[in-house]
Amino acid sequence: MSEDPPSSQSNTKDKPQERSWIDKLLNSFTNNEPQSREELLDIIKEAASNKLLDDEALEIIEGALSVSHLQVREIMIPRSQMVVIKQDETPEEFLPKIIESCHSRFPVIGDSIDDVRGILLAKDLLPLLLNREQAFTLESILRPANIIPESKRLNVLLKEFREKRYHMAIVIDEYGGISGLVTIEDILEEIVGEIEDETDDDDDDFIRRVSDDDFIVKALTPIDDFNAFFDGDIDDSDFDTIGGIVMQAFGHMPSRNEVVELKDFRFRILYADSRQIHLIRVTKLG
Repeated sequence: MSEDPPSSQSNTKDKPQERSWIDKLLNSFTNNEPQSREELLDIIKEAASNKLLDDEALEIIEGALSVSHLQVREIMIPRSQMVVIKQDETPEEFLPKIIESCHSRFPVIGDSIDDVRGILLAKDLLPLLLNREQAFTLESILRPANIIPESKRLNVLLKEFREKRYHMAIVIDEYGGISGLVTIEDILEEIVGEIEDETDDDDDDFIRRVSDDDFIVKALTPIDDFNAFFDGDIDDSDFDTIGGIVMQAFGHMPSRNEVVELKDFRFRILYADSRQIHLIRVTKLG
């Protein structure tokens, strides 16, 4: 009677192979199959404590699980914080908003914020640099706006973003009014944490030089920082920001291109809404 050939199992025993952390994690389910999302998270956390996966992997798994039950309303940028462009604005009027916000996409509205006409991609404005003499119409470069309800789940929206290849959606409430917007980056940050890029604001980005004597200054620039940058002596006893000082100098809420001189500086409003100043052009005098 011939001997049975050695089994593949015995061969595997002779040559153990290193298993990946995902294999180890899946193996842990064999005798302890989770019955709920909470139990699944407990097992994953236990696997992390046993060094089967690192902290970053744990955070990504937790984030991926969270988007399956979160709704758009829980992460959207609210209506009050949306940066929008009016359809009848000229490039001179809306470009300061684009410069200040550093966003890449902007809802374009008609008579009100509830009247969304489309989405403007900042990159679509680049031809203006080469064709300044050509007639420009904002409507000709608008992209369609994707409208979604507040109740849409994030995992469903992420799938739509990927399949339909768009990156921003306008969110409406149950009455059809605009309640906010959401981007694909907002969802990805729920999974992997905050994503920073070269356009995100740093503390040193309040002041940008345009020429030797001209600068673009954010209204939220602390007066101490303004004085330090320009070697100025503007009083900060009543206001904390340069926007507050400029507002006081005007004596009213200024509109775009209004100018006031203070100390050794000329301040021209680049962008302001009905509530506050956002962006100022500062010229050193003398």
